[in-house]
Amino acid sequence: MNKNQEPIGVMDSGVGGTSTLKTLAKMLPHEDFVFYGDSKNAPYGERSKQAVVHLTNNVFNDLTKHHHIKAFVIACNTATSSAKSELVKMHPNLPIFGIEPALKQAVDNGGQNIAVMATPLTMSLPKYNRQLDKYQSSHRIFSVPCPGLAGLIEGGSKNLPQIKALVHKLLDPLKKYHIDSVVLGCTHYPYIRSIISHEFNDQPAIYTGYDGLARYVGYQLKAKGLAAPKDQKQIIKFTSSNNTPQQIKFYSDMYHGKILK
Repeated sequence: MNKNQEPIGVMDSGVGGTSTLKTLAKMLPHEDFVFYGDSKNAPYGERSKQAVVHLTNNVFNDLTKHHHIKAFVIACNTATSSAKSELVKMHPNLPIFGIEPALKQAVDNGGQNIAVMATPLTMSLPKYNRQLDKYQSSHRIFSVPCPGLAGLIEGGSKNLPQIKALVHKLLDPLKKYHIDSVVLGCTHYPYIRSIISHEFNDQPAIYTGYDGLARYVGYQLKAKGLAAPKDQKQIIKFTSSNNTPQQIKFYSDMYHGKILK
């Protein structure tokens, strides 16, 4: 197999990254993907930075060893903020991409009163705080750390009552600020987009950053001669640190929109 025919590895701390995978697969229709969810160790957002670097590197090594990936996409805001720069230094010969809270996109599209939802670890790290420092003097930006939310989403539909209660508790204090934009800074959160939107009287614009990431991955693959042939039929595989049939089915069902409707 030629290098450009090999798959792109996509990882997350759990099921959330399948939301990113949807956009990648749609915008890069000839590329093959292997999605790895580290559900055994989910969620990452309340671990230490050092632990997240270690776990992310373990996933990278598994995907390169067993699936011969040509590129690695960190579809986890927490892992991108914690581990991407270190992984790039450790593995300079393979393209590594990451997702981060799409605050710039919200600002560029005219947002003035912007809520950013993310894990506590993402919001504590310099990557997010550099964005915050850049824009908060000219925009009202409300940082909303969401402890426990990714873990509840990881549990699927049975947790919907708890998810709705927690989202209400987190967002109800913001209603008086006329929020016009919401940045979903965790890849689990797009699966509850409608629950989040329901908390606001005016329907805010929702930003994930996925389209920009997919465009950048496609551009870089083409520039490096790694873009898949135009006649390659897309194959998507799912794997997990909890590599059970039930876990793989859960990923597939989430990806295909069968859960958390």
